[in-house]
Amino acid sequence: MAIHPILKMGDARLLRTAQPVAAFDTDALHQLVQDLLDTMRAAQGAGLAAPQIGVDQQVVFFGSSERNPRYPDRPLVPPTVLINPVITPLSDEEASDWEGCLSVPGMRGLVPRWQKIRYTGFDQYGDSIDRVAEGFHARVVQHECDHLWGKLYPMRMRDFTQFGFTEVLFPDISAAEDD
Repeated sequence: MAIHPILKMGDARLLRTAQPVAAFDTDALHQLVQDLLDTMRAAQGAGLAAPQIGVDQQVVFFGSSERNPRYPDRPLVPPTVLINPVITPLSDEEASDWEGCLSVPGMRGLVPRWQKIRYTGFDQYGDSIDRVAEGFHARVVQHECDHLWGKLYPMRMRDFTQFGFTEVLFPDISAAEDD
């Protein structure tokens, strides 16, 4: 078990395209997945990508079987390890919603995302994953996979008047819900 520091916006490593994973079911990959899970839980994140802890690999962990204190009113997203993902929008329909990020602490922004997607990839054992997701689940997948392609959510925003510090935008938010 290792809890890693999370890289913050401004660190050039967050802007790189991560490398695909070539070998599955290895001790190193299992350790990376456990480190992502431990670090995400410690930070109360909805997901975490390997580049956020300085690892240049296409690996994300997202979801939980318990409510997230940062997103208490959101539906549960199944806990998932997703490696070498491919995201395909299933329509042109987008939805905008507020997002935060462990790499952009204390801030939130209104981000457009595809409403319904198909995502494919592999788990840490090399088994195929092929799912359709919509709403919050689709948003979380897109947000985490963006980290693998060197994108942070502010880069997806279209209106910077809808970007700011969480404590200013949402003064009644609890400390547990802040990033």
